[in-house]
Amino acid sequence: MKLKLQLLTWMLLAGLATPALGEESAAPYDSDAALALSQAAIGQSLHDLELTDSNGLPFELQSLKGKPVLISLIFTSCYHVCPAITKHLATAVAEARDALGEQSFSVLTIGFDTPNDTPLAMAAFARQQRIYDANWNFLSADEASMEQLVADLGFTYFPTPRGFDHINQLTLVDRQGEIYRQVYGAGFELPALVEPLKELVYNRPVAGQPFSASLIDRIKLFCTVYDPTTGRYRFDFSLFVGMAIGGIFLLLLSGWLALEIVRARRKKFTA
Repeated sequence: MKLKLQLLTWMLLAGLATPALGEESAAPYDSDAALALSQAAIGQSLHDLELTDSNGLPFELQSLKGKPVLISLIFTSCYHVCPAITKHLATAVAEARDALGEQSFSVLTIGFDTPNDTPLAMAAFARQQRIYDANWNFLSADEASMEQLVADLGFTYFPTPRGFDHINQLTLVDRQGEIYRQVYGAGFELPALVEPLKELVYNRPVAGQPFSASLIDRIKLFCTVYDPTTGRYRFDFSLFVGMAIGGIFLLLLSGWLALEIVRARRKKFTA
């Protein structure tokens, strides 16, 4: 219940692209229903949709299988919330890449206002946010594809006199194309994104992966930690060093016990 109240607060205070003061929305917004729809999408698989990238070229969602994906839906005519969401996401993505690796995940920003969020509009939006990331694509879709994508993601939006109201939702998709987690809020805390992303990067088996690589991933999973004093992630060797010291201690203790047993037996036979 506490988590639900926090999520609703984030959506109401920071997660909506709202109309100007004094203007009414064209449709009622039910935050309980929006949250329930969003959470119900967890575990669903994305359909194999063909979208269009900012260069006007076809882009298939299935092409991203094999690594985690972050999906953010925006509309380019939004001049406040959507740019703020994207800029905050860019900061979080930079920190996540620094902690988990440059190639460890992909990001998609998709325009849901299909008549207006054209490839040219999405390219202009990316430039305005100063995002030049080879693993971050800005995409457009036709009406049918967007309808299916919105249903897959559990995303809620509706038109208002000044644009759209929508749930502020960032969706994490695992390497098999299944929705793993939803992150809410225009200014979410970094661990809300990186912790589940870290699980997807380091704690999911990969077919044909050698045991040594799997072991290294396990070590990274436990030793990549958030430092609240700096607001950044770092690799903490202390746990690994502590385990090594503990292992050495156990080996020395076992050796000492074995030596004492041998000495005791020698005394018994010579007595």
